[in-house]
Amino acid sequence: MPASPLDHSAPHTLKHLRERAGLSQEALARIVGVSGKTVSNWERGMSVASLTVPQMKALCDALGVTLSELPDNFSS
Repeated sequence: MPASPLDHSAPHTLKHLRERAGLSQEALARIVGVSGKTVSNWERGMSVASLTVPQMKALCDALGVTLSELPDNFSS
C-alpha cells in the first residue's frame, strides 16, 4: 500500500508537524488550550493527549492537517 504524505513511518511526529507549521510549543499550547509543558510531554512520549473535540479541531487547524493525518503517537 502506498504511504500517505503523513505516514507515521516517516518523521511526522507532532514536533515535526508543529515546526512545519512554524509554531513553538508555547504557541501551539495556547491555541489548543493546554500548557507548554503538556505539549512538551506529548512530543517526548511522557504523556498521552486527551483532548476535547474543539481542542482536536484547533490542533488540526493549527498544524494544517486533517484528523486522519495526525500521527497515532505524537512522540518520535
